[in-house]
Amino acid sequence: MTSVLIVGAGPTGLTLACDLARRGIAVRIIEKSPEHPRSSRAKGPNPRSLEVLADLGVVDEVLAAGTAPLTMRKYRHGQPVADAQPFLGSRPTPDAPYDRPWLLPQWRLEEILRDRLADHGVRVELGTELVRFTQDASGVTAVLADGRQIDARYLVGCDGAHSTSRKLLGVPLAGRTAEELVMVCGDVELDGPDRGYWHQWLDEDGGVMLCPIPGTRSGWWFQASPERDAQGEPLAPSRDGFQRLLDRHARIPGLRLADATLLSTYRVNVRMVDRFRVGRVLLAGDSVHVHPVAGGLGMNTGIQDAFNLGWKLALVLTGQAGPGLLDTYEEERLPIAAWTLDITSERLQATLEAIKEPGGGLDSVFTPETNTLGLGYRWSSLAVGREKPDASDGQGGQSGHDEQDAHDARLQPGDRAPDAPCRDAATGAPVRLFELFAGPHFTLLGFGPGAARALRETAAEHGSDSLRAYQVADGPHGPAGQVLDEHGLARSAYGITEDALVLVRPDSHVALIAPAGDTRAAADYLDRLKRLGA
Repeated sequence: MTSVLIVGAGPTGLTLACDLARRGIAVRIIEKSPEHPRSSRAKGPNPRSLEVLADLGVVDEVLAAGTAPLTMRKYRHGQPVADAQPFLGSRPTPDAPYDRPWLLPQWRLEEILRDRLADHGVRVELGTELVRFTQDASGVTAVLADGRQIDARYLVGCDGAHSTSRKLLGVPLAGRTAEELVMVCGDVELDGPDRGYWHQWLDEDGGVMLCPIPGTRSGWWFQASPERDAQGEPLAPSRDGFQRLLDRHARIPGLRLADATLLSTYRVNVRMVDRFRVGRVLLAGDSVHVHPVAGGLGMNTGIQDAFNLGWKLALVLTGQAGPGLLDTYEEERLPIAAWTLDITSERLQATLEAIKEPGGGLDSVFTPETNTLGLGYRWSSLAVGREKPDASDGQGGQSGHDEQDAHDARLQPGDRAPDAPCRDAATGAPVRLFELFAGPHFTLLGFGPGAARALRETAAEHGSDSLRAYQVADGPHGPAGQVLDEHGLARSAYGITEDALVLVRPDSHVALIAPAGDTRAAADYLDRLKRLGA
């Protein structure tokens, strides 16, 4: 029996598989397609997803394979009218090393994740389709299209908006489809336009958008308002139709499409489920939420679902936590899904309004919120210490940035754990907090000398496999074993004015903030996880 069967080998399923495999969990990942998809689809990871990919050890490959966001060149009646650089003023900060999304075709990200998964001895099983399953108190039996069976302790459906896993569970994807909002899409081969720009020919009666696909010589993402028949119904996408749309809006003589593949018609759906788990079957990614593409949050929300779920499944499977820990996956991610539907709908409407005027374009979709660095779980039952608001506070999962007052903006349990540059006291070498967090363990930070005893006793009780403990010392000097916060950037990022303990979860969210002298706070937290659902 395998521990976890993952259905669907897109970015969500691959992120989950990588996270489980590096923890030594027996995992299988199946994909019904007979070969790996070559679709570009999602345009790349946002800043929070880049942090996740850094934790998994693949961010360098991701950055090398893609490009920074391009200047958006907007046209009216074929003439350039404005350029926009939505991230021109953005800069990495000590607490957030990635300040913008990264352009990368989905197929390339999937390749990188599959390579990492193979490093852990796991490969995607292609041409393997789930058709039904049964479950009981001990596990799940999945039946495949060829009649084979796979027994697993848990099954996770990461199989997209048309999820077989979700349908077999009988969980509806409730919401609405905006039939009037239609777009035709595809990957095209084209020589001519400057590949240094994301071209947006937007007229009163429609438009075409071309974004170069990194890692290709002449590949482009093609998005356009569709052609329509005499009754006003959208026509199916085709290469010839794409050429006519390009001629109509770009108005560049001799600009010819060499090829057009992976053609699709996109309709705006705003839908989500009311639960992420039924017994031993869980759902993640597009199988539980679909929404407008504005803001590029679809793939990113799925990656972040997987990162929330992976460590919880691993702790339950290894006996370090009770099965009730899995209830917190839905508790934490369901409000995030609702927030995602809201903000993408809002950004879509803002963009539809913007493009009515010459110079308006897709730069309208990007806001600081779409980086998702501000998303957290302050309401969660796993957030301990300081003030804890309710999930229904109207913030939809926001942990606090400019839109909240100074009191609410102080770091709280449940928030994303910030990064900070420090130094290793023994060697003087630079070390970032994210480097300390990376991997399948909890991290206990002790700020100031008053935390020394708590760090020592907690580490002795729980061991280095499940917990790493570090004393964060002020100033440029300290004994071996300490991390030196010589510029006070770690204290500042964590809002530490007096000595304190901060326990960071394996998914780099703050679990606990406690006084430095509380020698039992972190140990009791970890012990409580073992009793969840017992």
